[in-house]
Amino acid sequence: MPVSAPSSPKGRTSGPIVSSEHLSHRAQEQSEFEFGLIIASHAFTRWMVRCMTAAGYPELGPLDVLVLHSVNHRKRAKRLSDICLVLNVEDSHTVTYALKKLTKLELVRGEKHGKETFFRTTDVGRSTCQRYAEIREDCLIESLSSLGIEPEETSRLAGMLRAMSGLYDQAARAAASL
Repeated sequence: MPVSAPSSPKGRTSGPIVSSEHLSHRAQEQSEFEFGLIIASHAFTRWMVRCMTAAGYPELGPLDVLVLHSVNHRKRAKRLSDICLVLNVEDSHTVTYALKKLTKLELVRGEKHGKETFFRTTDVGRSTCQRYAEIREDCLIESLSSLGIEPEETSRLAGMLRAMSGLYDQAARAAASL
């Protein structure tokens, strides 16, 4: 069911909210989606950093936080390539830097197995992730429930975002070959 555009104070219908209307010749909704993605991405990275600051680690940036949670996921050791694949990070050196930083803070540790290094969270890393989860519950999840968005709708949106990321990756490969 189409949704009408919001009205301006003078009663005129305004168009979609976009940051680059010059890109909207054939697909204004795509520009609207991209603008939503941009502001959501910035809000999410700001949230991760501030939540981790509240958990006791103000020196961690967004990628550091993502890498820590990825290493902690399912309590299994992860290789650099596994972390990059899951997080969809092409520049492995940025993840390597994050792992070095997390190792220095004693949140993760690397274990050599042949030529590969596998990373695990330490006890401190696991308790930090737990503290982050508690803060997330208190500050974010409680507020999210007040929006009235059903969990199934959030799950469907997550699936759409993963599918869209595949399209953007494919378009990026095509553009790189031009």
